[in-house]
Amino acid sequence: MLPANDEYRQLLSSIKEQIQTSQFRAISAVNRELIALYWNNGRLILDNQKRDGWGSRFIDNLAADIKLDFPEMTGFSVRNLQYMRKYAQEYPDFEFVQTVSAQITWSHNVLLLDKIGDAKERKWYMVKCAENGWSLNVLRHQLETRLYERQAIAEKTTNFKSTLPSPQSELAEETLKDPYIFDFITLTESLKEADLERALVAKITRFLLELGAGFAFLGNQYPITVGDEDFYIDLLFYNTKLRCYFVIELKTGKFKPEYAGKLNFYLSAVDDMLKTENDNPSVGILLCKEKNKMVAEYALRDMTKPIGVSEYKVFSELPDDLRKALPAIERLEELE
Repeated sequence: MLPANDEYRQLLSSIKEQIQTSQFRAISAVNRELIALYWNNGRLILDNQKRDGWGSRFIDNLAADIKLDFPEMTGFSVRNLQYMRKYAQEYPDFEFVQTVSAQITWSHNVLLLDKIGDAKERKWYMVKCAENGWSLNVLRHQLETRLYERQAIAEKTTNFKSTLPSPQSELAEETLKDPYIFDFITLTESLKEADLERALVAKITRFLLELGAGFAFLGNQYPITVGDEDFYIDLLFYNTKLRCYFVIELKTGKFKPEYAGKLNFYLSAVDDMLKTENDNPSVGILLCKEKNKMVAEYALRDMTKPIGVSEYKVFSELPDDLRKALPAIERLEELE
């Protein structure tokens, strides 16, 4: 007798999940072995150069001899052997290599070695790569838009510590950036909030990438009714990591204290109408073209709902050095 449809689907789902888990473990194990091999090779090169004073020609000869013995093997070019040496030099602690660096691919590690000089910053990007599953292109984009500066070490304007319990307050703080970079939008003098909103929704994949991991888009101009009056939330998201709704309001001008009051109202409505007992308190983000930090801090001080205020930059507003460093529009489109 054949199993019932529901039973069969459940069985199939369980087997598929087991296969995917096994595949992931196998790929992870292979990657760890490769990273360990490259680190050990780099360590050997370093040790021999220090002990015997061998120069750069030593690596050229080594690459040629390895090629003779292993003609089909890739990864042992002069350039890659130099990276192995640098990798071992930068990370002398093999435990760190195994537990942190080996969570991402060799290509990700090489990109970080090329672009980031600070060890603490590199580790931050490694952890974020592993947590969020960033592709090499996504990591490159995050480096080009200086995500570490905007998220990890930015001076953020929020009231999260006074309105959210720990650890949600810390997690919410970590999601916030200042400024947000909308490098896929070009500013015009007549840009209105509705235009900005439409542009963000039209490029929702790129917008979600800028917001960060765990955000799911629920709608724009999301309708809520309070006391027989209709109101419309600019952008509504749900964050699966924080298990809460995010209400985002867009302002094309400078921050004003009354904006916080309106967002506080929206958060009360969302908590009352959408939030379930399994959800954490909803979080609000005010995205403004500019803000006075002190004014924003005063405006948030006595608000009862968790709100963060951040600036945003569109492509034409970015500093020349950052704009030139950004990938071409064609490559940005590939990320969508």
